[in-house]
Amino acid sequence: MLRSEFELLLNRTLRPSCFKDYAPNGLQVEGKNQIKRIVTGVTANQALIDAAVAWQADAIFVHHGYFWKNEAPEIVGMKYRRISTLIKNDINLYGYHLPLDAHIEFGNNAGLATALGLTSRESLQSGVPLEESIGLVGELAEEMSLDAFQALIERAVQRSVLFERVSDGPIRRVALCTGGAQGYIDQAIKVDAHVFITGEVSEQTIHIAREMGIHFIAAGHHATERFGAQSMAKFLSEQSGLEAIFIDIDNPA
Repeated sequence: MLRSEFELLLNRTLRPSCFKDYAPNGLQVEGKNQIKRIVTGVTANQALIDAAVAWQADAIFVHHGYFWKNEAPEIVGMKYRRISTLIKNDINLYGYHLPLDAHIEFGNNAGLATALGLTSRESLQSGVPLEESIGLVGELAEEMSLDAFQALIERAVQRSVLFERVSDGPIRRVALCTGGAQGYIDQAIKVDAHVFITGEVSEQTIHIAREMGIHFIAAGHHATERFGAQSMAKFLSEQSGLEAIFIDIDNPA
């Protein structure tokens, strides 16, 4: 597939024009014109790039790419090593941030919601349609004890989680927003969620949870954002005829 055709496929699927983002979505570093093998991953770190080189990939697709707002513009040091490795090996880098969080089938939030068995999904953001919302709220099939729900989320993200329990009450209504979205706890409160799940925690988040009576889970930024890159590898393999694999470069954060 030609590089331009590949980007059109990604843009048709993920609809980046619907989002006001913090980094460019789409092709970030240009490589060879013909694409046959794609590595997907969470973040375009050096280890992922080196793994892509070893696999002889033509392109890398990630959630966390380059050129973030307020980032230093100089291509030196770590940034130089990453980008120069891509250029020397003629590898295209594609980054999709908020569009990959929000996608109702392949997105990070959708993947976590599916792993938890959530139904009746709605937008976490008031006035924003579900397909453009970077968070969602859904229902468990039945009420679940706190211990049972902790076991469920830890199976889903394959790690232990920080679970701030504010009462003994069971969980049914779940709000979530993967990654570094602890500030969305206020939205979770507005939609009457019993628990809010995200990747990270700030000091003030715990106080908000305790005082507002909402359980809070920080399940890992990386762990909650594996879902999108994994889903896109499967989608690209099945729908485009390209070879695509997900490579996980673990990160405890």
